[in-house]
Amino acid sequence: MKNTQKKEAAPAKSVSRYAELKQMLDGRRRELQAEVQGKMRGVREEGSWGGKLNEVLDTVESAEADIQEELEFALVQMKAETLNKVNDALARLEQGNYGNCFDCDEEIAEKRLRALPFAVRCKDCEQARENAEQRERQLTARRGTSSLFMDV
Repeated sequence: MKNTQKKEAAPAKSVSRYAELKQMLDGRRRELQAEVQGKMRGVREEGSWGGKLNEVLDTVESAEADIQEELEFALVQMKAETLNKVNDALARLEQGNYGNCFDCDEEIAEKRLRALPFAVRCKDCEQARENAEQRERQLTARRGTSSLFMDV
């Protein structure tokens, strides 16, 4: 009888987890869309990223304006990429595999998903992947250094 009660509680928990995660992702998506669209609207109205299209600038001001434009563009690109990741997460949620680690298939901690809503790995698997990538970069760097000596 206890097993039946546990089985009934699990779907209710997963339904509420689904609803919470969907609400969180939808909120994040709306926020990102508003930021990206607002910035794009501002660019169209001003005619440039920095808003100094019609001003006469000296060399230093021009360089600063160029840097500012590049930074603003990079930020918009990052937000757009994050928006794409959130949209992908929403698609995974609809398919029923959001919130599960790609590597070990365990549930990703809700705390991690709140901090990084498009996380695809649990903390342990992500750490293992990052460590493996770092080892690979170190090996590649060593090979590059040793090939310098071979060419001599």
